Amino acid sequence: MKKKKSASILRKFLLFNFLVFSILGLFTILYLNAVQPNLVKQRTINHLTVIKNTSDHLERLNIKFNTESINTFLLSTRFLFQNLERVQFYDKNGNIVGDTNILDLDQNSFTKQGTVIQQNIDEKIKFKEKKNNLIKKRDNRSNQDLIKKTIKEKFVGKPIVLEKKINNSFFVSTLNKVEIKNKLFGFIVLTEQANDILFAVEERKNFIIRTVLAVALVILIFSLFLNKYILKPIRFLVMYTEAIKAKADKPINMGKFFIREDEIGTLTKSIDEMTLELQKRTTRAETFSTDLAHEIRNPLASLKGASELLDKTHDQKERKKLLKIINHDVERIERLITDYSQMLKDEASLSREKMKKINLINVIDTVVEEFKYNLSNQNKKIDINIKKDNVNKNYHIFGIENRLEQVIANLLDNAISFSVNNSKIDIELNEIKENFVLLIKDEGPGFTETSTQKIFKRFYSNRPTKFGKHSGLGLNIVKNIVELHKGKISASNRADVKGAQIEVLLPKSS
Repeated sequence: MKKKKSASILRKFLLFNFLVFSILGLFTILYLNAVQPNLVKQRTINHLTVIKNTSDHLERLNIKFNTESINTFLLSTRFLFQNLERVQFYDKNGNIVGDTNILDLDQNSFTKQGTVIQQNIDEKIKFKEKKNNLIKKRDNRSNQDLIKKTIKEKFVGKPIVLEKKINNSFFVSTLNKVEIKNKLFGFIVLTEQANDILFAVEERKNFIIRTVLAVALVILIFSLFLNKYILKPIRFLVMYTEAIKAKADKPINMGKFFIREDEIGTLTKSIDEMTLELQKRTTRAETFSTDLAHEIRNPLASLKGASELLDKTHDQKERKKLLKIINHDVERIERLITDYSQMLKDEASLSREKMKKINLINVIDTVVEEFKYNLSNQNKKIDINIKKDNVNKNYHIFGIENRLEQVIANLLDNAISFSVNNSKIDIELNEIKENFVLLIKDEGPGFTETSTQKIFKRFYSNRPTKFGKHSGLGLNIVKNIVELHKGKISASNRADVKGAQIEVLLPKSS
């Protein structure tokens, strides 16, 4: 089955923002579609107030609903219709009975004017004025027909709002009935130029567009930053781990991310350290297995030879000797397997255990008391002394207490195995700069090796006679535990007297 390709974080991020933008765009369209009707509704409310006031004046002045009375009323009450573009009155049948536009075209019908003598009028100007008047009359006729049709077909007792756009100008008209003492007299239409409504809608639209473009620009910049400084390094880290998993000959170069001081740099260093640690563990496991196989091969060969000779030998003394060799080899193999298994368990547990602040002198005292008790039970006369440079000082370090006990126990056990009766082992604890120095000195034969660091290698052992009790892993385990505590360990022969000494440096806790 083909594995489904997962979407990248950047793709998910952009998709999420696209969905958000789509939802916001939908709400924006709904909002913009609602802005103009709301603004028109506010104008209509104002118009209805004017219509009510007009009806009150018609009733109070007892104005008849005919052309002459209505035109006289319009000329005398223009204050009622301030800011209005046009006011029209219609009778019950939808016929025009009053129109402020007609008043404007023909003022002679309602006002007295003196004689005007016109001289030298250009014929083109006269023609243009005549043409404009004809167009205006035609528009008036068209408008009146529309209003009449609306009154007859659409008016059902509620105000009607009409919107019209003429020559880039926006007009809002409100048509409502004129009732006096609950009796229908006719209809009134108020028309107002409302270009400010278009401007308001356009302003909101431009603001939203500018906001959307600004947000889109911010998201684009953030996406580029996200891709370059976060997602691209993460992809490299994935490729790096994949290359390691595939055991590629040329691993991905992650050097440029190590210099970063942010979380990506920390993650890169952490992955690199973890990878190196895993590689070390793998190498150690492989080496352990190889070394163990090599170490077991020798006693197995000896065991095989002794068993073959045992089958052929009838001499009891020789058979006892062969049985002793077989028993010795079995003990050796058993010790190797036991110590190897314990070492693997210790390594696994070391990675899980947490360090805490402990007093090193208390750990030493506990281990020494236990060894003194065991030596007493075994009737061994080996004296163990603890020497401190300051009796009242606390030797605090960060560490795993039971592992440090294991270090001291292994070193003491090693020193005891090379010591004879009536000898002594000195344990010294000193302070040098940022470290505590632990010295374990014995009075044994010392080291015969040219390089004393060999003793810390796996399965290396300069064994005493009863070497079946030692697998050669003890000092290697000690070295691993000391290094886990950020410390160092070394071995040398004593300068003052015959014997060996092990020196352990452990950093002090801050």
